Amino acid sequence: MTHQAATTKPKDRDFLRTAEGFFFCVTGYLHPPDRYTAYLKYSPASSGKWRNGETAYRRELPYYHIRTVDRTIQYLEQHYPQYVHDCAVRGIRFSMVPREHVAHYYAAQERMGEILSAPQDPLEEEARDLVFEIAACASISPRDLGVTGSTLIGLHDPAFSDIDLTVYGLDKARAVREALRQTRSTRIRGLDKDTIAKWATGISNRFPLTVEEAQHFARRRWNYGFFGGRYFSLHPTRVDAEITERYGDLTYRASGSARVRATLVDAAEALFQPSIYRVADVHVLEGDAGAAEVHEIVSYEGLYRDVAEDGAQVEARGKLESISDSTFRLVVGTSALGGQGYIKPIHH
Repeated sequence: MTHQAATTKPKDRDFLRTAEGFFFCVTGYLHPPDRYTAYLKYSPASSGKWRNGETAYRRELPYYHIRTVDRTIQYLEQHYPQYVHDCAVRGIRFSMVPREHVAHYYAAQERMGEILSAPQDPLEEEARDLVFEIAACASISPRDLGVTGSTLIGLHDPAFSDIDLTVYGLDKARAVREALRQTRSTRIRGLDKDTIAKWATGISNRFPLTVEEAQHFARRRWNYGFFGGRYFSLHPTRVDAEITERYGDLTYRASGSARVRATLVDAAEALFQPSIYRVADVHVLEGDAGAAEVHEIVSYEGLYRDVAEDGAQVEARGKLESISDSTFRLVVGTSALGGQGYIKPIHH
């Protein structure tokens, strides 16, 4: 049985496998001492595109959205209730895997190290080459990157799988963002007009955004693109020193909902998941008047990561939460509003 190394903290987008063969994706950085906060991504099936040897797998989340995550939680509640937990610290009911049920922990950075040393198939070779290319353009080490998704857990298929990468630490993530925005690589292509149009249409159907708003988000997505013909994504992840909140340091309680307008004063941590935007000049447009005291907007929905710079005005709708009964935050990407929360830059 392989567990996450005691010397490192659980990282967003690591994976774990249970005794039943379920693959869960670790989400965020706040975990009870005896379990991991994670959502169900793959489960064994009689047939499926994803395979590990003789075992086929079904992808439980065709795309990440709170409604699809909620469905996996309902499924687990009915059939595997040991993987659903009422979190007293966050005041939520979510999938959380007890450590004693973990058969194997997959660390994205460790797996990338194995691929850099000895890729086992054409997709792993492409992942290695992509990491070397990104590292060279951003002047960071290839060891600052990891691999997640199906490649991390060995379910990938070179015929159709994407490459999903992680980059560790805020400074390294900023360096990569700058390199990709400046298109320093001739081998990496950003999203073309057709891809943006198709993506924006799909997003506007699933989220409370117009096609035009979704296209604005798509054009900002520096962390998605093509390496040769292979689609890839890149996800900034905290290093241990950046994971400062311990489970139980603070408690979070729902306190209604609101729609606000605010000015971003510090969007540095909006690169991570969850994305954190420090805000000021908050005006309540709708809902609980206590939202005027909000000092941060937090998104658990990756779509709203890195959507605007410091100084920008945004409109946001979300769940209002008190933090240890003293301050307030507005939270987007929870089941409280049925997926109808959002963060949008206001364009004058």
